[in-house]
Amino acid sequence: MFYTDNRLQYPVRVETPDPLFARALQQAIGGVEGEIRVAMQYFFQACGARGNPKFRDLLMNTAAEELGHIEMLATAVAMNLEGAPLSLKEEIAADPVGGGVLGGINLKNLLSAGLSAMPVDSDGVPIDMSHIYASGNIAADMTANVAAESTGRVLATRLYTMTNDPGMKDMLSYLIARDTMHQNQWMAALEELGGPTGAFPIPNSFPQEQEQQEFSYAYLGFQLDGSAPAPGRWSEGRSIDGKGEFVSQPMQPLGQKPELGPAKPNSGAQTEQL
Repeated sequence: MFYTDNRLQYPVRVETPDPLFARALQQAIGGVEGEIRVAMQYFFQACGARGNPKFRDLLMNTAAEELGHIEMLATAVAMNLEGAPLSLKEEIAADPVGGGVLGGINLKNLLSAGLSAMPVDSDGVPIDMSHIYASGNIAADMTANVAAESTGRVLATRLYTMTNDPGMKDMLSYLIARDTMHQNQWMAALEELGGPTGAFPIPNSFPQEQEQQEFSYAYLGFQLDGSAPAPGRWSEGRSIDGKGEFVSQPMQPLGQKPELGPAKPNSGAQTEQL
């Protein structure tokens, strides 16, 4: 169950409206790195979380927080658009295409939302949820969440450098700080799940003796000349999960040449394929 008190999670203020920056902020709402993505990811992970209920609580609390971030960013987009100089509005009214391009406005914000935010990225492409990861494996989900917060923080820092508006920098500074916390909380959850030696490889419930263990910790090279790949921490020494030793070797083809049977009659194939 969700509640709202009609107040923003953190103050949002715009001193100099910037339609182009409003378009950039849309990426933080509906882009692959955006707040809708993480809000829905944590929400569906929480809905399917099994085991210790504290992990569901952690996920659902953070999902609720991310909904608040969407509200903040949507407000920022609208404020950057609604306060645009009147001359720009007149230019758009006279020539929607040319004015929109010159002003940097995403035309969907104008034509479909009346100078408001939308669940789209900076190019106006709607978010389709195809990159929401909720596997039902708590360690896999926490690992995916670290990556989600990392790319989100990268985006927020890029947006921070794109604006000179003190209010926008203040808001983004808050969001960047929360990304820092969220990266750390997901890594802390992984630590509670056993860390690298306890949680990995994921799923840790699958018996490793049933996998072909000669390949479990082998860094394989696919160089045409058969030379070994460039070495790194991943090519020698104890594996990160502590359950094996890294080795490095060129890969040789182990399978056969694929030979398929003839096409089935009435399958739309050529006569020569039957």
